[in-house]
Amino acid sequence: MSELAVVNCSQVLTLAGPKRPRMGAELRELGIIENGAVLVRDGQIVKTGTRPEIEPLIGPGATIIRATGRLLMPGFVDAHTHPVFAGNRADEFDKRCSGATYEQIAAAGGGILSTVRATRAASEEELFRLSSRRAEWFLRCGTTTIEAKSGYGLALEDELKILRVIARVNAAGRLRLIPTFLGAHEIPEEFRSNRAAYIDVLVNEMLPRIASEKLAEFCDVFCEPSVFTVEEARKILQAARRLGLDLRIHADQLISSRGARLAAELVTATADHLEWVNKADFKPLSEAGVQPVLLPASVYALGRKRYAPAREMIEAGLPIVIATDFNPGSAPTPSMTMALSLACTQMRLTPAEAITAATINAAYSLNRGSECGSLEPGKRADFVIHDCSDYREIPYWFGIESARSVFIAGKRVFSTE
Repeated sequence: MSELAVVNCSQVLTLAGPKRPRMGAELRELGIIENGAVLVRDGQIVKTGTRPEIEPLIGPGATIIRATGRLLMPGFVDAHTHPVFAGNRADEFDKRCSGATYEQIAAAGGGILSTVRATRAASEEELFRLSSRRAEWFLRCGTTTIEAKSGYGLALEDELKILRVIARVNAAGRLRLIPTFLGAHEIPEEFRSNRAAYIDVLVNEMLPRIASEKLAEFCDVFCEPSVFTVEEARKILQAARRLGLDLRIHADQLISSRGARLAAELVTATADHLEWVNKADFKPLSEAGVQPVLLPASVYALGRKRYAPAREMIEAGLPIVIATDFNPGSAPTPSMTMALSLACTQMRLTPAEAITAATINAAYSLNRGSECGSLEPGKRADFVIHDCSDYREIPYWFGIESARSVFIAGKRVFSTE
């Protein structure tokens, strides 16, 4: 038996609470223990409490870590990322800074399709090397679990290649990755004149193969009139459900297009982006139990002003999630602390609400609420010691990496020491 204790924490954020996503006023309840400590055995949380409560329980052979007055909290759960790709889009960033829009760049053959070309040309080994490096970026930012999407292959073998890389990075045992198939990320160049044929490939070739090889847990679709229409998205997602995959959807990012309403109709796990969501859709989303995944970093990086209406969603009782949308085009950042800062300053969340949305709520959106996202007995010991003493400092100090030590299943996987 291995035992680990972390003592002398200024605050321990347990996020303890009901065994479901948090809504309304619950988002502000962080389960804070002042002068806190955590006891871990065999990779699981045994108990959290004050230092005087925990120290008598520590066994003689335990490893003891002194946090020296720092904050300890659950690792971030980033519920929307695109981490496997080749190349970057710094040239497009330059063009956007000079006035070109995301849509103009995409129409000229850039955007997602430029990354598809680079990713198709890369070997699995090269993608594994690049993705392993990015996994370290997430750990350095205090993230211990991510949802990882494919979507830069847009052909069967290339999508399989990406999903195999996700599985290999996950098997390395550091950052945890939960795979999502996003073959419906864009229409590839070779099908531009026959989009129906590509949808047929998605439904009848890609999805059955991916489901049979168990390479993904979720299926996602980029539902926008300029990408996949509501009718096309419905067909793809229904096919995925028949094959046993859970559902997610990119919805109402660029315009209001009934994507959120489709999420409610199909009872997807999440509806992501929602910058242009119709507020009349809040009630159907709530009744269906769909969690909004809000991505302020992509709004910021694209130089846009319209953020998802997070404050109104909370008031409507929706269990929101905050994620980075890490990708090479519209959100090239793995930093959850930056996403939280934007959520607070631009979307009017409190620091407590943002932290809850990026930990326990995110875990539930990935069917992992019983495993991670909070520090409760029996859960996996995924936690981070941050170089600050108060939880409000997490979004307050933006643009820095505050994670000092990162633990997954009780093992230190990153440290600045």
